[in-house]
Amino acid sequence: MATIPNFSSSYWIDSIKAQEYPVLENDIAVDVLVIGAGITGITTAYLLQKEGLKVAVVDSDKILSGTTGYTTAKITIQHGLIYDKLKLHFGEEKARIYGEANKAGLQLIKDLINEHKIDCDFVAQNSYVYTQSESYVKAIEDEVKTAQELGLNAQYLDTVPLPFKVQAAICFQDQAMFHPRKYLIALCNLLNSKEQCIYESTRALNIEHSPVENKSLVTTLEDGIKVHSNYAVIASHFPFYDGYGMYFARMFSSRSYVLAVKTKKNFEEGMYISAEDPKRSLRYTPINGEKIVLVSGEHHITGQDSNTMVHYEALRDFVEQNYGINEILYRWSTQDLTTLDDVPYIGYLAQGKPNVFVATGFKKWGMTTGSMAAILIRDMIVKKESPWIELFTPSRFVADPSLRNLVKEGAMIAKEFIKGKLKAVPETSEDLAPDTAKIINSEGNKIGAYKDQQGCVHFVDTTCRHMGCEVQWNNAERTWDCPCHGSRYDIQGNVIEGPALKPLKKINK
Repeated sequence: MATIPNFSSSYWIDSIKAQEYPVLENDIAVDVLVIGAGITGITTAYLLQKEGLKVAVVDSDKILSGTTGYTTAKITIQHGLIYDKLKLHFGEEKARIYGEANKAGLQLIKDLINEHKIDCDFVAQNSYVYTQSESYVKAIEDEVKTAQELGLNAQYLDTVPLPFKVQAAICFQDQAMFHPRKYLIALCNLLNSKEQCIYESTRALNIEHSPVENKSLVTTLEDGIKVHSNYAVIASHFPFYDGYGMYFARMFSSRSYVLAVKTKKNFEEGMYISAEDPKRSLRYTPINGEKIVLVSGEHHITGQDSNTMVHYEALRDFVEQNYGINEILYRWSTQDLTTLDDVPYIGYLAQGKPNVFVATGFKKWGMTTGSMAAILIRDMIVKKESPWIELFTPSRFVADPSLRNLVKEGAMIAKEFIKGKLKAVPETSEDLAPDTAKIINSEGNKIGAYKDQQGCVHFVDTTCRHMGCEVQWNNAERTWDCPCHGSRYDIQGNVIEGPALKPLKKINK
């Protein structure tokens, strides 16, 4: 049986190092402040700078080290079986707009690569959703029919170039895949070439009205640094600033897993994802002249699986069964945010916040959606009309499925909150083996204990700093994850993923 790497590491991050950018240490004034240096933030800043606006980009970590660094990097308008659902819940016209908007995002990536001659392993590919279950055949037939009615180039197939039998598939031609960091590092270099405007390790904390003349907003950073701007764009995956938009109640977070595998059998061209669960997503990426297969899937709600390594093991078994394995080169996981109606929130953060924009809830399709979001926010800031605004506006509420999903997620959060508080735990960490963790009881308080490979034990209060749920240990990634709203913390308690802004309290024992 092939060995799964002991530590998580993304190929995209490991294979190319980005330039280091400074911490913002002085107050500045700009036209637009972009918070978040992933594909949405960098692309938005690039487009706005081309419009002649003065921009700054800040990120709490290193650039391109968040969700963008842990993607599968498919550039496609085929977002699962989405179009028939959109037609049902939003109507045919809005379903058409969804396709057209994402097509524009795909085209923007192509255009920028061609314009700037960016070497980023860009390859045109067909994209497939397939099923091995007869129960999904009708859904695929309906998706093909709707996609064709919307003017999308979709085909129904009963065979695909995979080493197992499928019952049906839908194919979208002329989609693509690439190396996301190679592409975005090139955009960063272009963006920063005129003047210093990208800042790393610079965490934004709050947005208020600015007292400075000719500036609408002031964003407060750590250490009290102020950025005055006319507009702010929140592209930080989960919005760091909610603005009474209640985003924590209108999205849920999930984890998915990726293996990069050197296979025995050849992998054919194409990008694939199963219609049914457990999801199986496949593409390849070239590494040293070889096709390395990226297989992903096994999604679950963040913080709600006690043994996350089993998901990597399931992916390994799938590849071994269908392709054979010579070596597993990398493993990593990613976190996705899904809205109540499966359509991203892009536009004004909240009513009464006309100068603050947000882009979030991309589900698993951030390459096209993030690029499309940059186009839409650019258009809104420069006062250009866009037919996309109404569909993606965060203030929308489509009763079905939003109401149903809101009730479902509320019940889930309440269940996890109560379960975490009532769960009985041991009172000692003395039997902890190296590189393991558990939750213990200390004088009536739940404490998270992780013993590192050197034998040092790190203690944190397991109460999430967002809304007080109890975090759970993620053994595959060595993190503390909240099962209620998806906040994640490292072994020291530092925030990795929001909505939490403050670290877990450290415990000295």
